[in-house]
Amino acid sequence: MAAERKGWFNKLKTGLRKTGTGIQAVFVNAQIDDALYEELESALLMADTGVKATEFLLDDLRSRVKRQMATDAVQVKRLLADAITDLLKPLEKPLVIGQFTPTVIMVAGVNGAGKTTSIGKLTKHLANEGASVLLAAADTFRAAAREQLLVWADRNTVEIVSQEGGDPSAVSFDAVTAGKARGKDVVLVDTAGRLPTQLHLMDELKKIKRVVTKADATAPHEVLLVIDGNTGQNALAQVRAFDETLGLTGLVVTKLDGTAKGGVLCAIARERPIPVYFIGVGEKLEDLETFNAREFAQALLG
Repeated sequence: MAAERKGWFNKLKTGLRKTGTGIQAVFVNAQIDDALYEELESALLMADTGVKATEFLLDDLRSRVKRQMATDAVQVKRLLADAITDLLKPLEKPLVIGQFTPTVIMVAGVNGAGKTTSIGKLTKHLANEGASVLLAAADTFRAAAREQLLVWADRNTVEIVSQEGGDPSAVSFDAVTAGKARGKDVVLVDTAGRLPTQLHLMDELKKIKRVVTKADATAPHEVLLVIDGNTGQNALAQVRAFDETLGLTGLVVTKLDGTAKGGVLCAIARERPIPVYFIGVGEKLEDLETFNAREFAQALLG
């Protein structure tokens, strides 16, 4: 593992401590018996792994234990890490830029999920990879969001299309048009934070998507949802609702460092396997990293 990635892995391990502690505790001085599986079931449910994913993991684990003829709890824990890795593997997918110029990325999320901050971090990530980015401040209702995005744009030295109190769709249209004219690699569209229950706002998201397609027939190329790892099963409900409205292509999972509910990624993998492009632990610009299933499973189980 490269030194930089090792540093990230240690950060992830620390971040997932709240989620992992309960699961790891099950294996301390444990015998391989029904009690172990029952305790493990409780620990996984407490970590918001969800009923379906928990049942799936336990069945998978039992058959791995049989096949490997595991005799101690340490082996079982290792086999659980393998089972979690395999469950999460389909979520592993890199965000590909360059197939279209510009690559238009629409970003949605409920207020407080860390959407605007994640856009700042994503901009930094893309700039580090050598991509030129144009930001669209289509979250026009919240002056604070626009100002926050301006700060991120300034910090990342990227251009931004913004208008005070303007129509989100109009801002999005202008940004995509400008991105094409200026030969940008990426246009990132920040949409207003909303709850999936606010139907009129969900309709507006559909409108933004339609208007983006008018500006560029192939766009949007990516529709990302930012979810807060702290919200556990509620995050899964958000993934379902936004996917039904917009057809999500990827997820950004934030705030995994403050939560005991990191198991929700397993629930997503089992019930709505949309790729997780990035996960975040911490507030710094570089605290957003590409998702790796094996790393996540190992960090979770310590």
